[in-house]
Amino acid sequence: MIDHLELRTNKMDESARFYADVLAPLGYRLKVECEPRGFGDDRGLDLFLAPGEPSSNVHYAFAAGSRALVMRSWEAGRDAGHQIDRAPALMPQIHPNYYAGFLRDPDGRLVEIACHQ
Repeated sequence: MIDHLELRTNKMDESARFYADVLAPLGYRLKVECEPRGFGDDRGLDLFLAPGEPSSNVHYAFAAGSRALVMRSWEAGRDAGHQIDRAPALMPQIHPNYYAGFLRDPDGRLVEIACHQ
């Protein structure tokens, strides 16, 4: 079980804006504005952005409770001008109900919004 994730970035303002835009439909918001910056929902903090050299060879997914939330998060990123990787779609090769959309954060990391329902 993962308690939290900390990502290094040398593009702090751009990265904070990206995660604020994309995760808002999932109920996430910037809760800690000093460094490291922390994002979370009403249950706590679980995503931090810290200054440092980023690794772009990373892929992680945020859970969405519905396909509509996947679409809203992906569209929020697209509409804010963030880099799109793949539009939301069913991925039956993973399992019959797997639905996900993909974006790239300012450091090139693959960010997935996924629903298993």
